Amino acid sequence: MANVTLNIGGRPHQIATRDGGEARVQMLGRMIDERWAAADRASGGSAERAFLLVSLMLADALDESQNRPPAGAAVSEPALLRIADRLEDLADALERSPQIG
Repeated sequence: MANVTLNIGGRPHQIATRDGGEARVQMLGRMIDERWAAADRASGGSAERAFLLVSLMLADALDESQNRPPAGAAVSEPALLRIADRLEDLADALERSPQIG
């Protein structure tokens, strides 16, 4: 088991991680530290509240990345799935309708 020291908001935090996971944990710690100043100001100096705000910022970024359309796509994936379903329903309806002419 490896130990990593994360510096968040100028304070060290010891974190245990599996061997080989040190670089990833340090990168994740930097993501927290990058948001720390804004969260600390908004929290009024409460470290617990600042960590909560950083968590919310990261959760928001994760949600946005999961629900954002892929680069170059004009519509989101859920919208494309709805369109595909509608097209399949239309194709089924056309196959069931009597031929004209």
